[in-house]
Amino acid sequence: MNVITAQPANAAPVFHLEDEHTHAAGGSTMLGFWVYLMSDCLIFAILFATYGVLGGNYAAGPAPKDLFDLNLVALNTAMLLLSSITYGFAMLAMGRNHIGETQAWLAATGLFGLAFLGIEVYEFAHLIHQGATPQRSAFLSSFFTLVGTHGLHVTFGLIWLTTLMTQVAQHGLTEANRRRLTCLSMFWHFLDVVWIGVFTFVYLMGMLR
Repeated sequence: MNVITAQPANAAPVFHLEDEHTHAAGGSTMLGFWVYLMSDCLIFAILFATYGVLGGNYAAGPAPKDLFDLNLVALNTAMLLLSSITYGFAMLAMGRNHIGETQAWLAATGLFGLAFLGIEVYEFAHLIHQGATPQRSAFLSSFFTLVGTHGLHVTFGLIWLTTLMTQVAQHGLTEANRRRLTCLSMFWHFLDVVWIGVFTFVYLMGMLR
């Protein structure tokens, strides 16, 4: 026989309503990306500090004046600065909801980025051909690590750019794609700022040593 136990009239309810706060769509994505950028800042800060300590240790080997071609580095810097400008135009086109124009500016950004990487690979190959390998001195080890890490970031940025262009072509400028393009914009401009530091601290100041 089933026994039914009566609940007192003043018994607490077995459930309650929660007053949950609403969060903007994608808010966690942007916060997470800011955290990532801050961690990247720490990585490059460590690499800059390492170069600052080791950059003068040539081990009787070549110094920056013997290796660096400022004209080539200036051209490379121009490629990255132009890619940052074209990405800015892509963001403006995205704001106007012009998919074709956005894609065109993103493609231009990718081409400038590829030109930057091509010149950097050429520079590295030329240095290694001269015998200026990473294991030659502490200066060269820190130089290849700092500049190479930046180059890897640009490579990953180009892969990300290509992926987003494919997604925009397939799905258009959806809210998610806009958010992803905004994150990549922050990343790309961050790399631009880091490179200006590399150009000034490594190349220009290196030629004055």
